[in-house]
Amino acid sequence: MKRRWEIYPPNPTLQETFSRELEISPITAQVLANRGINQIDQANQFLRPSLSHLHSPFLMKDMDKAVDRIIQALLRREQVLIHGDYDVDGITSTAILILFFQALQFPCRYYIPHRVKEGYGLHRDTIVKFAQQGINLIITADCGISDMDEVKKAQEMGVDVIITDHHEIPDEIPPAYAVLNPKQGDCSFPFKSLAGVGVVFNLIIALRTKLREREQWNDGEIPNLRRYLDLVAMGTVADLVPLQDENRIFVRFGLEELTQGSRLSIRILKEVCGVKDGIITTGNIGFQLAPRINAAGRLGEAQKAIELLVTPELKRAEGIARELNQENSRRQRLEEDIFMEIMDWIKGDDRLLQGSSLVFSSQSWHPGLIGIVASRLVEHYYRPTILISLDGDRGKGSGRSIEGFDLYEGIKRCSPMLLSFGGHRFAIGLTIEREKIEAFKSRFEELVSQCCKPSDFIPRIRIDSEVALSTIERELIEELSLLAPFGPSNPKPIFCSRELGVMDSKIVGENNLKLKVEEDVIYDAIGFRMGHLHSLESKRIRIAFVPQINEWRGVKSIQLELRDILIC
Repeated sequence: MKRRWEIYPPNPTLQETFSRELEISPITAQVLANRGINQIDQANQFLRPSLSHLHSPFLMKDMDKAVDRIIQALLRREQVLIHGDYDVDGITSTAILILFFQALQFPCRYYIPHRVKEGYGLHRDTIVKFAQQGINLIITADCGISDMDEVKKAQEMGVDVIITDHHEIPDEIPPAYAVLNPKQGDCSFPFKSLAGVGVVFNLIIALRTKLREREQWNDGEIPNLRRYLDLVAMGTVADLVPLQDENRIFVRFGLEELTQGSRLSIRILKEVCGVKDGIITTGNIGFQLAPRINAAGRLGEAQKAIELLVTPELKRAEGIARELNQENSRRQRLEEDIFMEIMDWIKGDDRLLQGSSLVFSSQSWHPGLIGIVASRLVEHYYRPTILISLDGDRGKGSGRSIEGFDLYEGIKRCSPMLLSFGGHRFAIGLTIEREKIEAFKSRFEELVSQCCKPSDFIPRIRIDSEVALSTIERELIEELSLLAPFGPSNPKPIFCSRELGVMDSKIVGENNLKLKVEEDVIYDAIGFRMGHLHSLESKRIRIAFVPQINEWRGVKSIQLELRDILIC
């Protein structure tokens, strides 16, 4: 796929200032500037993050109310229900609340709706059932902000609801006892892009603070909240929120907890995933740990994943981890079947790619998998994509988007055709009647066409700087690692070369391109899944790349990981 190269303009002033004051290279200084960092204090905190840099949780609207109500429930020994969501963010959010209440020796119940049978969010039947069983307080985890009728029903039945959520704010907010969501317009919490698990973690920080003031732990051990950061990191990375501000701090220290593996369930999960002893990265979370946790909610009961994360029993943890691993393998097979089916449709009908969007539906698709497939289609064709799993006269849809199109706002403008919807800029879920799908498809295509320019359908590579390859030394690569953890809004630094000669070009492994390129001296470069570009020998090229240290048989060397190639 053709890509646009966008090279950040150099900032000589910040390069000089950061290099002098922070004792870093001008290249690293430029990367910091590219991330929107323009003050020494900002840069220093970015390079040396600390848990002390977290904002006060009491800046979040309704935090005092939520904490006071929960403490009241603790003192009165009320019955509390934690109502979570079935994705990794919701599962880790729920698990953290359960573990914290266990540390208080306060029993609570939890509930995760079935993805297929019930769908996302609160449900009236669930509210009624638990109210009749004596639940006095419901705390949501990663859901609830759009559940107006359900919260009203809880009120009618004498049940208070505390919403913790991070999704986009609807036109009308449910009348809950307290609503914790930093995206509320009148919320003074400085960082608006927390994952659901980040909102929950702020809640337990505030709870511990208030309980400590009340001398709750005079006779016991105060919970060490740092030990919860392994789960906070998993939920944050899995939900693809920007790795900035608090999210970056959570993940930075959470990765240390994951690497240490002090939690039984994490040790077992790492073994099942084949994650060897060593430093855990965001890649390990995204591609190995999180998919196993997610598999339970996608294909079956998310309760399995909750139980894995909170159980203290070795054999039980091992059994659940094996089940989740099997579920993940099954998920991968079913996902591939859906993807290949759609690819066959597209290959068989060129007209399907003539529009600005992709909308497909089928009654044979598992609704828990279509979001993943939509992401793959966006990666492949780079246009907003919605897949709908049909069941009778209704369909459940999942959508993913491109940088240039706000999917939530687009779906919002289609709301008269929908039974329900929710999400954010890059990912949404919806429910629709089967008979309205064609009209929706036309309206959605119209909106995407109106809102997007032709260039929006060409993915761009943001390049931090054009560099001479001679500047890429081992010390620089080690210094750039201070910018980790990498992820959304803080990607691995990408550089581009000047014109290079290709000395050798061949395919290695499964369709990977290996080059030897020359600029005064010869450098090794590897392009994963770029084997189709192998006929480059003796040509002049420019490359976009991530510098890295490659270790082979105990020998370390500099290798350039290719992101794109321009033939001169």
